[in-house]
Amino acid sequence: MRRLKQKRTYEVALSCFGHVAGVDEAGRGACAGPITIAACILPPKIIPELDRLADSKKLSAKVREELAAVIKKVALAWSVIHISAEEIDRDGIQWANVCGMRRAVANLQIQPGYVVTDALKVPGLSVPHLPIIGGDDAARCISAASVLAKTARDQVMRELDEQHPGYGFGNHKGYGTRVHMDAVRRHGASPQHRYTYANVTAAHQEWLSRGC
Repeated sequence: MRRLKQKRTYEVALSCFGHVAGVDEAGRGACAGPITIAACILPPKIIPELDRLADSKKLSAKVREELAAVIKKVALAWSVIHISAEEIDRDGIQWANVCGMRRAVANLQIQPGYVVTDALKVPGLSVPHLPIIGGDDAARCISAASVLAKTARDQVMRELDEQHPGYGFGNHKGYGTRVHMDAVRRHGASPQHRYTYANVTAAHQEWLSRGC
């Protein structure tokens, strides 16, 4: 319970502006699939069921799914945005991240008075925002957004695994593991790969060099 109170510090301090939304992403470091951004506004009260909230990368898949269900049930508002690999290749990952955060905030059913992010500045937001270093561990609304983004993106990657078998998207979720890059060398890059990423380009060129 004490941990929950500590994670509400930013929300309480900024509540004079109105609702506080946390925003976070999943998939920035992947080389295939979308980058997924979520925004979330939680009620001001302490919610014991969210005591396990933390940076989604520190939670098991099972715990993330359980927390995501609770978050969707209790949140005042939440939204999830996917920016495709094609858009990332066209406009760059930084643009995709910032644009996705703006879209996620704009898509909230309730507009916040303030936004907090995990260390990222987001120019163009219609409301003031505060980048917090280590925010996905320090602020519960960012932790909640982190969980929503991660679980939503994992589901997308499982679906892409069915559409593009042979790459193992359902296992590595599009990150550049050795198994993943070996698959690109065998099959070439798929439409879901980020062709501007050096590891994808190198593996795809190896596939092309064999006359495939």
